[in-house]
Amino acid sequence: MKKSNSTYSILVLAFAFMLLGTFGVQAQVLYKPEPAANPNLGGNVAWDAICASSEFNQYYVGFNWDPPLVASNNKFILELSDANGYFSNPTELASVSDKNQVFDFVFQFSLPSDIRGDNYKMRVRSTSPAKTSPASDAFTMYYIDYKAPLLISENGSGNIPSEGKIQICGGGSVTLKPHNIPNAGTYIYNWYRSGTPLAEKTESITVFDPGMYYVELDYGDCSGSANTMSNYIEISTGNSAGLAINGASSISLCPGESHLLQANISGQGLTYKWYKDGAVISGPTVDASSFTVDAGTSGFEGSYKVEISGSGVCTELSAPVTVSNSSSFEITLDNEENIVLLPAQTKTLSVNTTASNATYQWYKNGVAITDATNSTLNVDTIGEYYVTVTDNGGSCTPAPIASATTKVVSPESFEFVVDYIGTYGSCESVDATLSLTTINAVSGNGSKTDVTTDLQNSFDYQWKLNGSNIAAETAKTITVSNQEENGAYVLIGTLNAFQAASNSLQVKLASNETLQITANGTVFCEGGEPIVLESTTDLTDESFEWKKDGTVVNTSSQNLTISGPGVYQLVITSNDCPLVSNQVTITAFDESLLVLDKSKDLIIIEGETETLTASGADSYEWYDAGNNLISSNSYYDFTEEGEYLLVATFGTCTVSKVVTITYRDMFAIPNVITANGDGINDLWVLPNTYSRDPNVLVTIFNERGEQVFSQAGYENNWPQSTTSFNKQNMIFYYKVTRGGKSLKQGTITVIK
Repeated sequence: MKKSNSTYSILVLAFAFMLLGTFGVQAQVLYKPEPAANPNLGGNVAWDAICASSEFNQYYVGFNWDPPLVASNNKFILELSDANGYFSNPTELASVSDKNQVFDFVFQFSLPSDIRGDNYKMRVRSTSPAKTSPASDAFTMYYIDYKAPLLISENGSGNIPSEGKIQICGGGSVTLKPHNIPNAGTYIYNWYRSGTPLAEKTESITVFDPGMYYVELDYGDCSGSANTMSNYIEISTGNSAGLAINGASSISLCPGESHLLQANISGQGLTYKWYKDGAVISGPTVDASSFTVDAGTSGFEGSYKVEISGSGVCTELSAPVTVSNSSSFEITLDNEENIVLLPAQTKTLSVNTTASNATYQWYKNGVAITDATNSTLNVDTIGEYYVTVTDNGGSCTPAPIASATTKVVSPESFEFVVDYIGTYGSCESVDATLSLTTINAVSGNGSKTDVTTDLQNSFDYQWKLNGSNIAAETAKTITVSNQEENGAYVLIGTLNAFQAASNSLQVKLASNETLQITANGTVFCEGGEPIVLESTTDLTDESFEWKKDGTVVNTSSQNLTISGPGVYQLVITSNDCPLVSNQVTITAFDESLLVLDKSKDLIIIEGETETLTASGADSYEWYDAGNNLISSNSYYDFTEEGEYLLVATFGTCTVSKVVTITYRDMFAIPNVITANGDGINDLWVLPNTYSRDPNVLVTIFNERGEQVFSQAGYENNWPQSTTSFNKQNMIFYYKVTRGGKSLKQGTITVIK
């Protein structure tokens, strides 16, 4: 009997080694991927080219492979070549990790937005074992991310010329480039001249020859669906004619004279366009090679140019000819244009002039004033005054020029306008500056004249706050920097018998104090110690609001006992402005705030120490099975098996966790079980190092490599009651992994 058992054991071991050899010698076969039909489109026709866009980008590829099985942590990865079909730097299109026992399946993928070309290939790569399929056939693949008509201009400037025409002069060149497409350098282009395709494929083209030029994006076989054809640019060629205006470059005319500007090219049927100071004043007109400047027309002075265009010549602009007024001179008022004349008062009007030999004549309300022929004039009545100046020493016949008009008014009253100077925000700024901006003289009919410049230094000023004079504030400007001085400000001005009052300006300054609230905890738990908010500011005589999530919850309590999680603030109304505290955030208690660095069910080796560390709480207490406090640290060193209690405190809340310590099983993984139902060695029992751990995966295969059992957190429950055995004695293959990494593997012999 003993001999028979020994012989059987040897056979079992030999068969096991043969099985392991089968797994090691036979290699998986990966076949090249093939296009597959999209099941969501209701057809069974596979794609032969990809024209993807933001509107549609869902494609499928079929793939199959032959066993033996790959590793449980294997991934199948679908890769894409570069545009030339090479895989030196492949792009990952898709990957799967749940097809390790499926020999024929499809990948779903989306085409990346930078893929454009006609020779892309695909392949599939496995990771465990590391194998690569043959490459697929070459396919056209384009991601059409730009689908609007292109716009081209010279150097991509964005300035499309009038009528789309550009002229090249004297053998020059022009560079055309699209200006309305992002990342223009990443695309392939088709350029055309008068309908003929050109060799250039880049974003710009330099042209020398005449013709109609345009461009489209080259999306290969997908180009028809993109609609990117650009505008047309017509290129013509010609030679410079050396255009100029005859005569001197600077001309001076007297009033009433005229001058003929003549182009040096004429009689050739060309088109002329004349400019003054950059604006067209004549043309375009055929053979209009001259233009007459009339000095009798107001504003004739300026810079004149001529432009020619026509067949065989370049459009050309001449150098300028400057035309000036020989008799021009300047007149400057010495006084303000608006002047107030008070009762029994006299004002002096005066002018300065650049005329070399000036004579003067003053006017009131359009009528010449007798004997008013000096550069100054004393006035004591209201009206509108101006002076004409004649230069008698120039080269031209003397002609008078009128000065600006001075308006002299005698008001019924004055009006002040005050405003904020600089940046001011109500209940935001901590200071404010107010100043007089306008003084209006108000006539009897209610009309107003701005006399600020004339009178701002003549008034006596007084600022008022809420109707009362402010001591020592007698200037045009006032600065307020104390919140206690919030209120309505008015400026009063006095001049002789006149008194003016300004508009009222409200000043509301924010407090420069800091309002701080604190809490005895920030984690709220039902039944825990109450959380109380309080402020260092005495609220006895204050108007205040306690707010939760922006909503008022209390307006009378110095301290606030919170009712639930939220964001809390205190707002005090100080001199009509809110003083807002810091925010205190109260969070709902969450037991997951307590974090252990290891599982609360620890397996240790007898005689050794294992440390378990907690974090996230304010304090910690560790108790043994007898409810004795054994540590108040955030960690504890376990040396004995048993049950322990951790109590963690979060403010007024606590969390309790039971920690179980078990000695590690020291027996080896069994390789033989007797599943005969006698209750002895019927189940394959693993040491507790590997069993009942949710991070450990146990997988069992039959002798053909087919998976028959897989369980995370193995419960020592295989073979199960439903497991069938078609032989009296069978060999199985097992793998024990954690996070895809193999821990143990071997054979299990099941004897019935």
